[in-house]
Amino acid sequence: MDNISGPGSIAMKTQLFGLTIAIMGSLGIQCGAHRLWSHRSYKAKWQLRVLLAGLQTLALQNTIYSWCRDHRVHHRYSETDADPHNAKRGFFFAHMRWLMCRKHPDVTRLGKQVDMSDLWADPIVRFQHKYYYPLAVVIWLIIPVSVPVVLWGETWYVAFVGNCFRYIVSLHGTWLVNSLAHLGTHWSYRPYDKHINPADIRTFNYLAMGEGWHNYHHTFPNDYSASEYGWKDNWNIATAFIDMFAWIGWAYDRRRPAEAVVKARIDRTGDSDQKYNGLSGVYIILDSIVGLTVIGCHYY
Repeated sequence: MDNISGPGSIAMKTQLFGLTIAIMGSLGIQCGAHRLWSHRSYKAKWQLRVLLAGLQTLALQNTIYSWCRDHRVHHRYSETDADPHNAKRGFFFAHMRWLMCRKHPDVTRLGKQVDMSDLWADPIVRFQHKYYYPLAVVIWLIIPVSVPVVLWGETWYVAFVGNCFRYIVSLHGTWLVNSLAHLGTHWSYRPYDKHINPADIRTFNYLAMGEGWHNYHHTFPNDYSASEYGWKDNWNIATAFIDMFAWIGWAYDRRRPAEAVVKARIDRTGDSDQKYNGLSGVYIILDSIVGLTVIGCHYY
């Protein structure tokens, strides 16, 4: 509804704008903080790094440097006391309580041993880390709230509350990767390594925009696609985003394990009966429709 009559009325443009910036912020986390800076799974020219740093700030999930430090510690010491969001301490702790309490001494002690020199060598990461709070005020607050008001007359109240709402929902989308994907469900699979907690959850992959293949990711963390299949074979917006910028030359050296390496790992530690084999043809279109529908319903 485009007519704005009061605090309880939200323009369709405002809803679509909120969904758009929520997806953009998630791409800043997935393509930037996660796949580029944490795992170095591909390389990016400065133009793309600036864009991703801005989108990561839009997500408001701490600085790139701090986010990546926690994530590298998580991968190195997964499901131990040194894991910042150790899933063995329960769903709620892995989901959000780890952000509400003091870090376990092992997280601090062993975290200092993780090499972060490559991130500090990036001037864009240093700049964002130094000026994070003023950048966040502009990118997370002023721009998202002002655009609906200035461009189509939304009320300040609705624009502000809508921005907070998309932020809260985005946070839970990220946190579910730490909690749900590490504890598993009746619909989770471990085809690549059945001896670790992280699991592939096909239904969750729609909401996670391609980050639902967590058993694969923890087995092959340096794969830029974070799954065995690219966006042409399953719902993976983040991979499509990276590939789009690879097409114009801003992303390059995308890392992927050889098929023989993946197969050998499945034979050694996994369970081939649980393996997902991707989609093709019209099913890709249907998969994309389902993905967009799930994301839309998740936010609205």
